[in-house]
Amino acid sequence: MATASFRWILQLHRDVPKAARFYEKGLDFSVNVVTLRWAELHSGPLKLALMQSPSEHVMSEKGYSSLLSFTVADINTTISKLMELGAELDGSIKYEVHGKVASVRCLDGHVLGLYEPS
Repeated sequence: MATASFRWILQLHRDVPKAARFYEKGLDFSVNVVTLRWAELHSGPLKLALMQSPSEHVMSEKGYSSLLSFTVADINTTISKLMELGAELDGSIKYEVHGKVASVRCLDGHVLGLYEPS
């Protein structure tokens, strides 16, 4: 038996219900629980927990964030949905031999990587 098992990824957000809606509507996450201070969502085996930040400062001083990477069926449609929900495209869509890749900054500056296989 493993000594540790993966539980979830945790992100801090200023507005937890808004962040939960972002993942639900933008990336089709299923929402298990949402309160003003806590949310639990999942997409396949990935569990994402959102917690209200104890301060207004969410990201590190240097602007770094964890990167969550997602495979999507249509990168252009996904980016459009995410931008309608408040995301910003971080650079341009890159057209690689293996497929399209892009980064977006979502709520509170967290980075999402998107990949559409060719």
